[in-house]
Amino acid sequence: MTPQDGALPADLEGMGVGTTPEALSDWLRHHRIEEVDCAVPDIAGVARGKTMPAGKFVKLDPVHLPISIFYQTITGDYVGFEDDGQQLYAESDLMMVPDLETIRPAPWASSPTAQVIHDALWQNGDPVEISPRNVLRRVVELYRAEGWLPVVAPELEFYLTKTNPDPDYPLEPPVGRSGRKGAGRQAYSLGAVDEYDKIVDDIYEFAELQYLNIDTIIQEGGAAQLEINLMHGDPVSLADQVFLFKRTIREAAFKHNCYATFMAKPLENEPGSAMHVHQSLVDIRSGRNIFSNEDGSPSEAFLHYVGGLQRYIPAAMALFAPYVNSYRRLARSTAAPINIQWGTDNRTVGIRSPVATPAARRVENRVIGADANPYVALAATLACGYLGIKNRIEPTPECKGDAYLSEYQLPRSLNEALGWLADEKDLHDVLGKEFITVYSEVKDTEYGEFMKVISPWEREHLLLHV
Repeated sequence: MTPQDGALPADLEGMGVGTTPEALSDWLRHHRIEEVDCAVPDIAGVARGKTMPAGKFVKLDPVHLPISIFYQTITGDYVGFEDDGQQLYAESDLMMVPDLETIRPAPWASSPTAQVIHDALWQNGDPVEISPRNVLRRVVELYRAEGWLPVVAPELEFYLTKTNPDPDYPLEPPVGRSGRKGAGRQAYSLGAVDEYDKIVDDIYEFAELQYLNIDTIIQEGGAAQLEINLMHGDPVSLADQVFLFKRTIREAAFKHNCYATFMAKPLENEPGSAMHVHQSLVDIRSGRNIFSNEDGSPSEAFLHYVGGLQRYIPAAMALFAPYVNSYRRLARSTAAPINIQWGTDNRTVGIRSPVATPAARRVENRVIGADANPYVALAATLACGYLGIKNRIEPTPECKGDAYLSEYQLPRSLNEALGWLADEKDLHDVLGKEFITVYSEVKDTEYGEFMKVISPWEREHLLLHV
C-alpha cells in the first residue's frame, strides 16, 4: 500500500522522519501536507519563522532569518543595536536548519500544514550562542560529558478566559457547559474539568495528531485553571513539546471562542500558573538513577543537586519568572513558593522531592512560572543542579513544616532579579555569557516599557489622595 493509500513505513509513522529529501517527501505525502511552518523559538519562547510550500521545504535548504529575532522584546522593540557591532546593525542573516525529529502536523490549520522547529546557526555552521534551544543543548552536553543523562517532566498550568479584545478590562473565566462561569477553589474536581470538556477533547485530539504525549490533564485551584502533565524524557525534546503545546492549547481555545493564557498571574483573586519541572539524572552506562544509592537511600549527587538549586535559583529568577507579572504569582499562601527550602512530599517548599521508589527519585522545581521560555527554564534549572554537583554544595536541613511561614528568599521584582542574575558569574559560565547579556538587555528593556504604563490602581488611589 502506498503512502497515499494511508500506510506508512514504521519509521515514518511518528517522529523521526529521516534526514533525506526522499524520506521527508514520503512523510509529507502521507499527511497530504501543502505548506510548512518553519519555526524557531526566540528569547521569549515565541515562534518566529516563515511559511513555505511543502514542495520548496522538501529540498531542505536552510531558512534565512536576521539575527535581530533574538534581540526583540515581547513588545516588539529591539535592543543591542548600538552595542553589538556592524553584524547586528546590518541585521545579518542566520541559517535556520530544520530538526526533522520535530516535524508534526498542525491540525488546526485551514489547509494541511506541518510545523518544524529549526536550529539557529551562523553562516559557518556553528550554533548561535544566544538561541534558547542551543543554550539548553549546551547544558545537556555538560551533563553528557560527565556520563549523565538528565531526565525531566514538565507540568504546565494555564487559564481559560473569555475573549478580551480590550486589555483595559480585567480577564474573566469563560462560561462552561453548565451556563456558569468557571469557579475557583475546585482543585482536582472532575466536574470542573468537564465544564470545558469540548476544549479538553480538542487538546487531546490535537496532541494525538501531533504525536505529543500527555500524561494527565487536571483541574487546578483557579477558576478555569487547568494543568497538563507531560511524560518524562530528554530535556530538549520536552522543551520542544512545551513550546508546541502552548500553541496547541491556544488554538484549541480559539476554536471555542475563548483564550488560553500562560501568563503567570492573569486573574487578580486567583492563584498563578506555574511550570513545575521534575528532574533526575541517569548514569548513561548503567541506566541507574544516580539520585539513589544501592541501598535505596538518597545519594550525595541528589543532595548536592538540591544544594545547587537552593544556591542558584534566587539568582536565576529572571530566567524562571521573566516578566513583571511573574512576581505577582510568588506570594505567601497562594500555592506558589516564596523561598528555596526543600522537603519530601511537601508542596509548600520551592524544591520538592515527591514520594517515589529509589529508581524514580527526583526533584521538583516549583518556582518556575508558566510564562517562562521552556528552553531557558529547563537550561537554567539543570544548570543550577549541575553546579551543585560539581561544587559539592550541601543543602540546608529538610523543611518538615509549612514553608509559607518562613521568610521570602526570592527576588520580589524583575528589576531585583536582574540584579541578582548579573552578580552570579557561575550561571554565566554554564549558560553562556553572550546569552545572559542579551537576555538581560531584553528583560531590562521590557521592565522599562512597563514602568511607562500608569495602572488603574494608581489612578484609583493616588489621583486624588496624594
